[in-house]
Amino acid sequence: MNRLPALFVSHGAPTLPLEDIPARTFLRDLGAALPRPRAILAVSAHWLTDRPGVSAATRPETIHDFFGFPAELYKLRYPAPGDTALAGRVQELLSGAGLDAAVDAARGLDHGAWVPLMLMYPEADVPVIQLSLQPHLGTRHHLRLGAALAPLRAEGVLILASGGATHNLREFRGHGADDPLEAYAGRFADWLSDAVKRGDREALANYRALAPDAARNHPSEEHLLPLHVAAGAGARGERIHHSASYGILAMDAYRFD
Repeated sequence: MNRLPALFVSHGAPTLPLEDIPARTFLRDLGAALPRPRAILAVSAHWLTDRPGVSAATRPETIHDFFGFPAELYKLRYPAPGDTALAGRVQELLSGAGLDAAVDAARGLDHGAWVPLMLMYPEADVPVIQLSLQPHLGTRHHLRLGAALAPLRAEGVLILASGGATHNLREFRGHGADDPLEAYAGRFADWLSDAVKRGDREALANYRALAPDAARNHPSEEHLLPLHVAAGAGARGERIHHSASYGILAMDAYRFD
């Protein structure tokens, strides 16, 4: 079985499936460009817990965890099956690395998971489970999570980490969906690309002190921590997509092999 990469994608606004922007086109083509996985482990910026959580719902519901968006968005459903055996395997791998994980039999798929998956695998025929984040435990914890999960890549599982290369919604107002990236966001995005290309996990772990405009681009860390999980599961990576949304969101994607 081919070893699958670990991916990080920027999922942008929940309206991404409805918007005609480069990131949507990229994600729509990405699934077909990859070896077909037997299952997907999604690591979303929108599931935060005190300790690692693994979803094990047989039929995960589509969670519309946002408000104030067009009515048609709330009608979207992503009816992919779950995978209870994979949930158990994830828990086993994390336990073996000294990471205590809880299985959640009811958790559905939040928009950090189903928005990119709806574009990548529109038939919703690949089983999907989710792993939660623990922002209070920092970057090194999430690199460690990724390292523990790396064996899944040789088991036909696609690790799909979903967040945002930049994510400062405080500066959202006044921007349109296709506005070019603000200079401060571009500086951070380029620094991140360089650190990933070098395979510099120390720089990634210390990005808040080293990267330009780090706190401005990530007032809170949850949208970048999925990248740390993907980086922990791979080695050197590469930026495979770069575009902007609403002027403040770098919609970059990374592949770690």
